[in-house]
Amino acid sequence: MSKVTVLGAGSWGTALSIVLANNGHDVILWSVLQPEIEMLQTHREQVDKLPGIKLPTNIEITGDLSYACENPELIVFAVASPFVRSTAKLAAPYIKEGQMVVNVAKGIEETTLMTLCEIIEEELNHADVAVLSGPSHAEEVSRGIPTTCVVGAHSKDTAYFIQGIFMNERFRVYTSPDIVGIELGGSLKNVIALAAGVADGLGYGDNTKAALITRGIAEMSRLGIAMGGRMETFAGLSGVGDLIVTCTSKHSRNRNAGYLMGQGYTMKAAMDEVKQVVEGVYSAKAALALAKKYDVSMPIVEQVNKVLFEDKSAKEAVMDLLLRDKRREYSDLEWEK
Repeated sequence: MSKVTVLGAGSWGTALSIVLANNGHDVILWSVLQPEIEMLQTHREQVDKLPGIKLPTNIEITGDLSYACENPELIVFAVASPFVRSTAKLAAPYIKEGQMVVNVAKGIEETTLMTLCEIIEEELNHADVAVLSGPSHAEEVSRGIPTTCVVGAHSKDTAYFIQGIFMNERFRVYTSPDIVGIELGGSLKNVIALAAGVADGLGYGDNTKAALITRGIAEMSRLGIAMGGRMETFAGLSGVGDLIVTCTSKHSRNRNAGYLMGQGYTMKAAMDEVKQVVEGVYSAKAALALAKKYDVSMPIVEQVNKVLFEDKSAKEAVMDLLLRDKRREYSDLEWEK
């Protein structure tokens, strides 16, 4: 079995630590937050975010980053997207040449428009960086509910190693070479989920949500392909799979924040109520900037930005989406006559 370090002891980092520990690996779970460290050490439970789920005995809790990064076979980056760069900078002095790192957070950096793997590669330029993503809420993974994800890596050897580290009878992992597609799918779906939540908050029905999911995957794939991703990826687990679960699940912080905004909450008030990092809010501006950079039409993303940052009413945003000019569903499909 392997030694694995997980950086970030929130709900997702803790859930994956449980998966890894149950697979027989020796796990070090690191947090920068002293109250969180004390809570995990005292209760052996992420009381705030995963109540009732006890940590296996082969998970060690620490706040010592140099110790956490001391020769693990794999480092899992599970910090929230706004803190990936700062955490990578802190870890850089302790990372060995060729260290295997897998990012499991989802987001795009607003100031640079870089994906999280690109950020980690920039800060840890001698590491072997991969991504793990898919429809996978921590609340269910921590309880052993069957889940499927995909790992993207630069080499087959890295992808297969990470697949083997994580995979068990309740956590199935596929492999792919499409890192950029996997990352964009995981990031952009959070923005679409905000829109789906807004529609729920406004009292609209399943028809509306189905339309947002379907047109959302169209927007995600258009941008992803323009940036070098593969359509197959957006039709897969980290695309339509993750989009469905994030737009529909009671566990989805993005859908729940959108729901509150549809009910009349401000963006800040909704985020405060959810009490967790709402990744879609941080990715929305970056997604719109990328759409403009690559000249890609993303009307849902555009309206989400107007609701978040321009005080546009949620109801008006939905109506503007419905009242856009007439279009064909797919412009490259031609009639024979």
